[in-house]
Amino acid sequence: MARYLVTRAWHSALTLLLSTVVVFLGVRALPGDPALALAGEDRSPEALEAIRHHYGLDQPLPLQFAQYVERIVQGDFGVSIRTGIPVSSMLTTALPVTVELSVLAILLATALGVGAGVLAAVRRGRPAEWLANGLALVGLSVPHFWLGLLAILYLSVAAGLFPASGFVPLLQDPVGNLHHIVLPAVILGTGLAAIIMRQTRSAMLDALSSDHVRTAKAKGLRPRAVITRHALRNSLIVVVTIVGLQLGGLISGAVVTEQIFGLPGFGKMTIDAVFQRDYPVIQAVVLLTATAYIVINFLVDLLYSVIDPRIRVTGDPA
Repeated sequence: MARYLVTRAWHSALTLLLSTVVVFLGVRALPGDPALALAGEDRSPEALEAIRHHYGLDQPLPLQFAQYVERIVQGDFGVSIRTGIPVSSMLTTALPVTVELSVLAILLATALGVGAGVLAAVRRGRPAEWLANGLALVGLSVPHFWLGLLAILYLSVAAGLFPASGFVPLLQDPVGNLHHIVLPAVILGTGLAAIIMRQTRSAMLDALSSDHVRTAKAKGLRPRAVITRHALRNSLIVVVTIVGLQLGGLISGAVVTEQIFGLPGFGKMTIDAVFQRDYPVIQAVVLLTATAYIVINFLVDLLYSVIDPRIRVTGDPA
């Protein structure tokens, strides 16, 4: 196992380094000059040259990249070109909002998706399966931004059940925080719940038709035990894979939801950084997203051996 962990750590570090190179070059390939945006009305050549020199934009790209990697290793993401605030401080404020929204959305989606998928597989050919498939189709088809606008219109403005926008920190007011974050989490988790439901249903149908499940039924085990201990456990491999991949995507894909509900997370910060060509902020956001993907995929691989003992940590069947 130690050898596997070392190998995976090396592969993860190499992937992260390549991602850093791609992001660094890709951001600088964007059209536009950040010095022009910072100069304002004073766009004299002297002012532009002073701005480029101050932020190191006049240096060769290899030197800029080397300095950037050195600062990253020290935990310094640089200073925002747009606001002059350290990027680390901006991330400290925005990251908890996005992480909380993503985790709550993934929990709601997993609970709804797994439950509906199991019900649809066990009640195959009955109204319960038709209803679950219909709701999953709606969840996959309806755009999040449109569903979010409807939720604000009817649940926030008309009914007054939830705030239309804003955010309260969790440590400051847990109840107020939950009141503000529940509706965006539900909207963000609808599409993911539909994906999990479809995958769970497919995996459960395969498990229920397998030999070991038929043997368990022949032994006289109760239906609930057959479903939970044998069929569902063997189906969790697919569910864990989907949840792991989607959790990394939610951290970066919550931009639209955060914009609609006015949440001060990665969404607004990322969009402002892209429009203003704020290189340090864009690089930090993408780097954290890539790191989240790598860490989550590593944890998913380890969970495989926990869910199914027949799978070794090396990935080979026992």
